[in-house]
Amino acid sequence: MYSKHVKPFTPEKAKEIIMCLQQPAVFYNMVFDWPAQHWTAKHLSEVLHGKQIRFRMGTKSSDTAPQFETTCNYVEATLEEFLSWNCHQSSISGAFRDYDHSKFWAYADYKYFVSLFEDKTDIFQDVIWSDFGFPGRNGQESTLWIGSLGAHTPCHLDTYGCNLVFQVQGRKRWHLFPPEDTPFLYPTRIPYEESSVFSKINVVNPDLKRFPQFRKARRHMVTLSPGQVLFVPRHWWHYVESIDPVTVSINSWIELEEDHQARVEEAITRMLVCALKTAENPHNTRAWLNPTELEETSHEVNCHYLNGAISAFFNHYGTSEVVETQALRTNREYTIKEELNVHNHMEVEQIGSHNLSSETVKQEAASPFGLDLVPVIPSSQEPSSARGGIFENDGEEFVSKNGKSFGKLPNTKRQRMMSESENAVVEQVASDRTGALSQTFVSTDDLLDCLVNPQVTRIVAQLLIQGKSV
Repeated sequence: MYSKHVKPFTPEKAKEIIMCLQQPAVFYNMVFDWPAQHWTAKHLSEVLHGKQIRFRMGTKSSDTAPQFETTCNYVEATLEEFLSWNCHQSSISGAFRDYDHSKFWAYADYKYFVSLFEDKTDIFQDVIWSDFGFPGRNGQESTLWIGSLGAHTPCHLDTYGCNLVFQVQGRKRWHLFPPEDTPFLYPTRIPYEESSVFSKINVVNPDLKRFPQFRKARRHMVTLSPGQVLFVPRHWWHYVESIDPVTVSINSWIELEEDHQARVEEAITRMLVCALKTAENPHNTRAWLNPTELEETSHEVNCHYLNGAISAFFNHYGTSEVVETQALRTNREYTIKEELNVHNHMEVEQIGSHNLSSETVKQEAASPFGLDLVPVIPSSQEPSSARGGIFENDGEEFVSKNGKSFGKLPNTKRQRMMSESENAVVEQVASDRTGALSQTFVSTDDLLDCLVNPQVTRIVAQLLIQGKSV
């Protein structure tokens, strides 16, 4: 048992885990000495006294459609005003006067420290990501999130990096889905936000008639509590909701080697989305462009963006064999590799203790999971109870603190996954709308769903890089 004054992982070991782990996991006892652990909304309202912050306002509804940022309203207010409104003390003239607290939630999301604390840069040192093996990384590379009960982000994946999330106040429930389930999440780039692929599905209230493939998606759920840090691996889908009256969290996206090609893919996506949507309606970009996107979207600017991404790629890799091995893998080769990695891991887990090889023993001994690092498991499984553990299963909470009691995905389903994923790419187009067979009209968004599907843009980026490397 670790002393409360000794962290369970050294920075080097924590980074090794983060760089190798292929599933979400929760770190315990890693931030007990961070000054930022005291950053409640009340404390931050005093630090940011009088500063205007933009809040996204959403409705507490049970609609099956996601609440994208393009459909939300926005309020400029101080944290003091937010807390007063959240306690039902808002005056009729307050910034939230048009929003009934019983019907709306408020979310100050994606607040970059460098903008929020521009005149209080000393506060950056209160966040110590160097404890996770990233020297010098602190609040300057972090983002703050403050929300009321019900505040959430629609289901999406981040195209860059992996994610570390420190929960400060209140609890948030995370719904996560693995990258290979992407076809079952019906990806879309409308609304467009650089580096975010959204799902058309409201994963907490899905329309299964319109999106039948979603039944195959493997939901992983975890409730993140204060003092815990969630690791979200690259390209894991996530829907995040505040389940307490006030929540505060801090995150940092960690750059990865794969981001160099991802930036090329994003530049291709940006060019296609902006070209087609601007041509469709040149005077109403806010109908499809997320409010967070403030950059110019002209074709000239987007061409410059694409060329910059290509140049950065070659500056990093050069035109050697590294380009071939790192960037020019076909989509199928990439998928097979990911599938085999998980498949092999599952096989190791399911070997009986009486039939363990010496290599298997080594692998199990090297597992980082235990009391201070707990994997997020599929919520469809029935985990066994454990002392001191909280579990989620189909809406019920879990965070196992027993390193031995993890659910396992049935091997038969894993063996089927590749063919199902491939079929779903085609099937989702046909099943996207009720009565699709009787509809002959193809919209711009329908076309974009195909043109900028993540699997398509990956292949286009590889072809583009290959063409420029000869």
